[in-house]
This record gives sequence, structure tokens and C-alpha cells, in this order.
Amino acid sequence: MNTAIASALSGLKTAQLRLDISAHNVANASTAGFAPLAVRARALPQGGVEPTVQRLPAPGVDWTAQWVEQKMAANAFGANWRVFQTTDRMLGQLLDAVG
Repeated sequence: MNTAIASALSGLKTAQLRLDISAHNVANASTAGFAPLAVRARALPQGGVEPTVQRLPAPGVDWTAQWVEQKMAANAFGANWRVFQTTDRMLGQLLDAVG
């Protein structure tokens, strides 16, 4: 698979996981003693990212942090989607030119 497409797909999956985890944190915010989760992403040498989910040590949900996380994840999703679309279009044009 093309490296740019693979990187964009891993970014899409990570952004979606970030949105899912933030929604989970907001949904469980009123649960007594709930410790929120966070997504950490590690850059891979071949390109892309590998996400991991960690439980934060302190209970309680920071509403502002969750709102910011959701906005950042939505922007990351959009950016990775545009990379995917652009790479797909460029590969199509390349195949049209040689074919």
C-alpha cells in the first residue's frame, strides 16, 4: 500500500479513537470515581501513528480539555481525509498518464 495512504488511514483511525474516547469520558463524567481515558499516539518509523489508550491517574473529567480534544481530533480527521483523497487522486492521474 502507498505510504501516504497508509499514514492517512492510521491518522484517520487514531482521530476516530480520540473522538470515541472523549465521548466515553463525557458520558461517564458523572460516575463517582471515574478516571478518564486518554489516547497517546506514537509515530511509526515507516510512517503513520500507533495509538494506545491509557487511564489517567486522577478521577474527574476536565470539560474544557474534552472539548479541545474533540475539536483537535475532528481537525486531525479532516486533515488525514484530505491527504487520503489527494493521494488517491494523484495515483489515479499517474495511472492514467502511464496507462
